[in-house]
Amino acid sequence: MSDERIPSAGSRRIWRTGSRDLLLDHPIVMGILNVTPDSFSDGGNFFSLSDALGHAERMVSEGADIIDVGGESTRPGAIPVEAAQESDRVVPMITEIRKRFPDLFISIDTTKADVASRALDAGADIVNDVSALRLDPAMPALVARSKCGVILMHSRGDVSNMASYEHAIYDDVVSEVLAELGSQLLLAEDAGVDRKAIVLDPGLGFAKKPHQSWELLHGLPRFTSYDVPVMIGVSRKRMLEQSIGPWLKDPDWHKRADSLGRIDLTVREKDDATAQVNALALELGASIFRVHDVAASRITLDKAWEKLQRAHTTRA
Repeated sequence: MSDERIPSAGSRRIWRTGSRDLLLDHPIVMGILNVTPDSFSDGGNFFSLSDALGHAERMVSEGADIIDVGGESTRPGAIPVEAAQESDRVVPMITEIRKRFPDLFISIDTTKADVASRALDAGADIVNDVSALRLDPAMPALVARSKCGVILMHSRGDVSNMASYEHAIYDDVVSEVLAELGSQLLLAEDAGVDRKAIVLDPGLGFAKKPHQSWELLHGLPRFTSYDVPVMIGVSRKRMLEQSIGPWLKDPDWHKRADSLGRIDLTVREKDDATAQVNALALELGASIFRVHDVAASRITLDKAWEKLQRAHTTRA
């Protein structure tokens, strides 16, 4: 879209999240904590408070910079959850995490302003909105008023179908996602949100078929034109089963492929794939990486970061 605020150049080193800034001086790993019975990858695994808190502690010990707490599934066909029920799932978890880790950055994964407000009051620093402020008209004002960090993730549709292919119709997926996110970025700024508080997420796998998600991944350098940090959420996504990479160490992989070349990866293979793709995304400009397996991506991203820093020093 046409607006002089959009194509600004520059390098972002901080993410403003309320009263403090998150320094983007290394790859930022966001650990996923779904306190839901039906999320697509780990639904039900951490539904109890004790199990969820134990998993959060493990992710922090493995190097998570942020814990992202979600109480509503966005898997295909998911049934929307009322705000009160979603709050009952996430607020006690955020309260306990904040008690255990006073300095940890915490995000709330929600599309509802009421849930976000309660989560922020409980100690969250960031709102991770997978609708990029589309689904609740009260969300932009809440984010502006609270001065929290906010992630605008691209999607189409609502929570029941945004992860399906129902809306995955594009002539040019990179240009269209850029334009749609640009509109939401401007909407946020018009509501009073500081651009330094905004992160963009192209929404891999959300209203995108696997080949469209790969196109977006390789188009990441174009997203840096908005002069805000970029987050990637490729963890355990279907797109990983559409491409054979170095993460697949099985020499007989071709025997596992179906007629379309898809491979049903194990969870371990998906996490290895996630780490490798995150390293590629880092080279292409991403700063924040949302993952299920913190340890795998932390190790791989730190090695990739060191390599990039050495290359930069050599060129200088």
